[in-house]
Formats: sequence, C-alpha cells, structure tokens
Amino acid sequence: MAQKRKLFEEVGEGAARAEPSGGMIDRGRGGARGAIRLWLMLIFALVMAMIVVGGLTRLTDSGLSITEWKPLHGAIPPLSVAEWEEEFALYRQIPQYELLNKGMTLQEFKSIYWWEWGHRQLGRVIGLVWALGFVGFLVARQIPTGWTKRLLLLGVLGGVQGAVGWWMVASGLTGDMIAVASYRLATHLGLAFVILGFVAWYVFLLGREERALMQARRLREPKLFSMSTGLLHFAFLQILLGALVAGIDAGRSYTDWPLMAGGLFPPEPFALQPVWRNFFEDPGLVQFLHRMAGYLLFVFGIVVWLRGRRSPNADTRFRFNAVMAVMVLQVVLGIATVLYVAPWHIAITHQLGAVVLWVLILRARFGAQYPVPQSIRGSRT
Repeated sequence: MAQKRKLFEEVGEGAARAEPSGGMIDRGRGGARGAIRLWLMLIFALVMAMIVVGGLTRLTDSGLSITEWKPLHGAIPPLSVAEWEEEFALYRQIPQYELLNKGMTLQEFKSIYWWEWGHRQLGRVIGLVWALGFVGFLVARQIPTGWTKRLLLLGVLGGVQGAVGWWMVASGLTGDMIAVASYRLATHLGLAFVILGFVAWYVFLLGREERALMQARRLREPKLFSMSTGLLHFAFLQILLGALVAGIDAGRSYTDWPLMAGGLFPPEPFALQPVWRNFFEDPGLVQFLHRMAGYLLFVFGIVVWLRGRRSPNADTRFRFNAVMAVMVLQVVLGIATVLYVAPWHIAITHQLGAVVLWVLILRARFGAQYPVPQSIRGSRT
C-alpha cells in the first residue's frame, strides 16, 4: 500500500534544485569581457598620453624635427654621430630651420628630435598593443558576439591616424611654413578624440552584462540622451577650434580678457585673401571664434546640466554634476591660458582638461542611455 504523502512534502525536500544559470541573452556570447575591457583601458591610457605628448611636441616646436616617414625603420633613433649629423642635415633643408631656428646646434636639435621621436614611438606602441590584443582574443575565440567589427574599427582608425599624422607633418616641410597647417593639426587631434571616444564607450559597455544593458535601456531618458549628444558634438567643435588656435599660436596674439585688443572684436579680422583663409590663419579671428564657441558651449552645458539634475536616477545626476564641474574648470583654464600668454604648463593642462571633459560627457551620455539600477530610495542596487 502506497504511503500517504505529507502536505507540501516537496517543498525543501528531495532532490536539490538547480541554481539559475543566467539569461539566454548572455549564454555563449560573453567572451572575455573583463579581459577585453582591461585591454581597452590600457589603450585608452596610451591614447590619452599620446594626446598630451602630442601637445607638448607642438608647444616645443618639435613636430617637424623628423622629416621622413618610416613606419618601421623610424622606430630606431640615430645611434652614432654620423646618423645624428644625417638627421640634422635633413632638418636644415626645411623652412622651419631657415626661418626660425637658423644657427641651431646639434645638441639643440636633439632636444626637439626626441620629442617627435617619442610621439611617433608612442603611436607605434599603441598600434602594437592593439594588434597583439585583437589577434590574441580572436585566435582564442574570446571576443564576445558582435564585438569583432567594433574592435577591428579601432585598429583601422589607428592606421588612418598614422597616415593623417604624416599628412600633417608634410604640410610644414615646404614653402615658407614654419609649422604644420592648422587645419591638418585640427584633423589629427580631432581623430585622436574620436578614437578616444570609441574606446571609452566600449569600456562603458563592457562594464556591464548584455542583459543588464537591455534592462537598463528600458529606463533610458531620451531627452537627456539627445541633449548630451548635442553637448558632445558641440564640445568636439570647440576642440577643433582649440587645435586651430594652437596651430598658429593664436593664444599668444591677444592676451587681454574679456576684450581683444581693447574691443569685443579683433582688429582687421579679414585681412587675408581669399577670405576663407582668415578662419584658419588669422590669429585674431581664430581666437575670437574659439572664445565665442567656449561661451556658447558653457551656456549650453548649464542647460544640459539643469536638465540632468531633474533625472530620477542619482547616479545619472552625479555624472552630469561632474561634467559641469570640469566645464567650469575648463573655462578658468582657458582664461588663464590667454592672460598668461599660453605658457606650456597651463596650455597642456587646458588640453588635458578637454580630454577629461570629453570623457565625462560620454560617461554622462551613457548614464542617460543605460541608467544604473537603483532602489526606490535612490541608492544603487
């Protein structure tokens, strides 16, 4: 005779229940997300260092010290007196030497050569770190589903950046140029920020699992995301204008603030012909545009910040507060750069501030798109 079963006998008794194994979204597609994220963070740090070293190379007028593009052989610096003399002889053939540094000694040449060599070498290191990481993860089949093309894009952009770098340098080797063309410098710097932006965004995405991102997207704030996207684009325009200022040393042309040479508008802003050249080559007009864009960016930043403060998510509000704090600092640094005639330590801090602001805007934008889960009381879960 079968025994009677106890009421609710199966609850807590018998075979152990299987633990949840995760959602179908992440099954079989996770890859080495953590390791790839660390690899990208290393690339991020290297690109950030590249931007700073590039700025110092420009501030020390070192960018034209190497007059040839040797992607592989160029990694080896001069190792003998004869090789140094050969490099110096090549430099003495370009306009910068004749018009700016005539009479420079070999020892003085070495001081600018090492800046440019270091800048190019850092670019090679970034390319090598990307290639080793990408190939390694690809061969090990550890790249998450949908990420191969994204990671390959970084390598393609890096290769394009190398070509753009030489295109920029080549502009200063002929004619009566004593520096690279400002619009080519702006292109080179702008592409560096694009690469940095992609790397940062990928790092943010890999910081959370796919299913968590999909769940967070349901709580996205479309209006705030759209406004932060606009702020990102506006900041990028201001970065390009800053590169134009740096390219022609326009920051040292008018050193009063808030006026320029005693007036709101610089004197004779359209003296060059054809007229379009003034927007790239006239120090007064270029600095004026950079100033005006800075004011407008700051005002728009306040509008976005006020909208961000209304977010129901505490983490998102904090991200936009961080953007506003650095934006205020950038304004102060920009004014100080003008008033102190762009000394290298203030100028490079201002450029580094642009990098930090750029990443913080991206981070705030990411928070609007993928809010961090929080409890009813507003704390993180």
